Order: sequence, then structure tokens, then C-alpha cells
Amino acid sequence: MSPCSITSITNNLPLRNLSTSFKKWSTKQYTIAAFALLLFFSYAFLIRSNPHSHHSHSYSNLIPFTPLTNFKQIGALCLDGSAPGYHFQEGFGSGSPNWLLHLEGGGWCSSVASCSYRKTTALGSSHYMDTPVLFTGMLSSLPSQNPDFFNWNKVKIRYCDGASFAGHPESEKGSGLFFRGQIIWETIMNELLSIGMSKAKKALLTGCSAGGLATLIHCDNFRQLLPKGATVKCLADAGFFLNEKDILGNSTMKSFYQDVVQLQGVAKSLHKECLAKMEPSKCFFSSEILKNIKTPVFLVHPAYDFWQIHNILVPQGSDPHRRWKSCRLNIQSCDANLMDTLNNFRSSLLKTVNEFQQRKDIGMFIDSCFIHCQTLMEETWFSPNSPKINDKTIAESVADWFFDRQVVKLIDCPYPCNPTCHNLDFTRV
Repeated sequence: MSPCSITSITNNLPLRNLSTSFKKWSTKQYTIAAFALLLFFSYAFLIRSNPHSHHSHSYSNLIPFTPLTNFKQIGALCLDGSAPGYHFQEGFGSGSPNWLLHLEGGGWCSSVASCSYRKTTALGSSHYMDTPVLFTGMLSSLPSQNPDFFNWNKVKIRYCDGASFAGHPESEKGSGLFFRGQIIWETIMNELLSIGMSKAKKALLTGCSAGGLATLIHCDNFRQLLPKGATVKCLADAGFFLNEKDILGNSTMKSFYQDVVQLQGVAKSLHKECLAKMEPSKCFFSSEILKNIKTPVFLVHPAYDFWQIHNILVPQGSDPHRRWKSCRLNIQSCDANLMDTLNNFRSSLLKTVNEFQQRKDIGMFIDSCFIHCQTLMEETWFSPNSPKINDKTIAESVADWFFDRQVVKLIDCPYPCNPTCHNLDFTRV
């Protein structure tokens, strides 16, 4: 998401009413609004901490929204029935035959009530989406900010279905909602193929958060759509969600995913190999998806992902004595005991990704930052102040992996060892 799109979402989530609304919601309903608000805060903080960053962008990086024109006939609909779409910037020079696609993130909805609320925001309706949007980070067309992909064809695909582009209409059942994520994915892919992607020589499918999960879900299909001789790879940014219990010992995320998968008929989009072994909701977790992916994948992930800390480890209602209140807002406020819990969560992440260490085609950049999604922001993708591991930025690491310059398995030391991190402080917003 660009800062513009986050602002649009939060304009539809009045800040003065959010705290009251959250008290009335369950943890599962809270997820979507919390995601939008926290991402807004993260972008606001980074922009405020680097007030000159956006003066370097030209207005040519403001990319208009392209709605699908035949969406009604095909049945590719946002949650509210409006038109899905994307933002497209044509490549130039040596990048003309290459394509970079980014799937927007924005959580999920797990009930008719939460999806009905979601359809009144930019994450469920194109009526509320901002347009145009600014292409920054790995979508930037400035070589100084995006040295390896600046001149590629670049597409930002908007997220308005609530199930990581994996819902199916058979589950709608008179709900007044449209669960068409899979159809949206297929329809947009067909349109992009028709405007030149069918001749791609290189292609990179990427996504942030729920879009990162969608990237993993659709990665192999994306490769199959493109020419056999093309170099096709996938990148998930903060999309490696853990199947871990919260601080009270409850399987909050597992339960949430069960509801999302059941409500929106997601199982039909998941790997059959996984479904033959376990229940569909487990196959919605990134680690299980990655086991079955044949296409090269790169993971950009913060070991102290604030979204996962806020929603998996310490979700709403799990901290009645408010021991985590300050820590959740600023990692520097965490005492030794809370840091032990956070480090155990980090250890679970590293243990989970460890089984993929032997696969040369899987790259990773796991920094020890308190942040969520880092590839679409200039400040964290490629700038003098970007997070680094072994003196490599995220952009340099991704390029080394994509162009087969070297095997990339970069895992940071524990917090607070990395001074290059952009650790978000929500108390300063």
C-alpha cells in the first residue's frame, strides 16, 4: 500500500470512533480495522521521520487506477460488487520485456459482519479507493531508489476481496457479499497477459502482508501463465504468518484462519498436496504453502513483525492487565520478561523457516526490526538509511537472489543489535 491508499482507508475508519468500535468487536472483527490503522501509523511515522523523501518523487510516478471493464460479465467483483482493478506503469528501455506485479495487502475478513464492514472501505470496494497512487520502493521508476527494477512494467493490484485473492462464489449463500478473490486474480492475470505480459522474459510476483500470502498461494500458477523460457520468481513481504498460540495459550490466528477459509471457500485455491494431509485452514499458513511451491521464492520479513505481535502473539483481549500496552506500541518499552516472549516468537519464526534453508531457490532477508512491510517504502527498500544485514539493503539482497548473483539467506541477530532498523514507535504519531 502507498501512503495515499492508507490515508484513504483510514478516512473511512474515523479515528475518534475506532477505539469505541473496537471495544464492541471480537478479535476477528478487530483485525481489519487494526491493520489499516497500524499501517497508516507506520507510513505516517516513516514519512514524518524523513520529511524530504517525497520531494524526490516526480508526479509521473502517480499512477491512475484501471478498473476491469468486463468485471460484471465475468463475475470478478469486490466484496460490495464494485469493479476490481490495478495500477499499471509501462516499462521502458531494457526493462520493457520484464514485469513486476505487487499484490496489495490489508488483512482478511472472517464473518459476514466484518466483511460487510470491510466493503465500506477501500479494502472491499473500489468506490473508496484513492486514485492515482504513488509508486515508491520497488515500484519506483527512479534508478536511485530502485536500481534493478526501475524500468520494468510495474503493476499494483488492488485488494478488495478479503481472502488473499482466494475466495470462491459458492460460499456467498445470500450473504449480500461477493467472495470472488480467485476470479479477480484470474481476470486481472488474463488482462495483463493481453497487454504484453504473455511475452515476458522476466517476471516477479510480489505482495505485502495478506498480499504476500496471496503471492505464495498463486506463485506456481503465475509461473505457469508465462512463457516457458521466462525467469519467473515470487517475493512475499511480511507474508509469512505464524501458526503460534497467543500469550494466553489460545490459537487465535488458527481459529481466525479457519473462519476466513470456511466463510469464503478458500480451500479450492490451496495446494491439493496439503489438503490431502491436513485441514484446509492449516494449508492457508505460509509455511505449509511454501512446502509445496516449486517456483523460487524470497521472504522479506521482520523478526519482530508488529502486525503479528499485535494480532497473533498479543491480540485484543489477551492482555487484561495491560502489561503489554507500552511494549506493543514501542519495542524499546519492552522489559526483559516481555522481550523474552518476543524473542521466543522470533525463535519460532526462525525454526519454521529453517526447514527451507537447504533450498537454494528460496532466499530470505529476515531483519530484527519492529515494522511490517518494507518493500514499497523508499526508506526501507533502498535508501542511505535502509535496514541492512551484512551491509546489504533489502533491494540489493532481492536483486542478488533474483538475478542469481548469489544465494541469499540473510538472518539478523536479535533486537536491538541492528542500528539500521526502522523500528516504529506508535506513541509518536
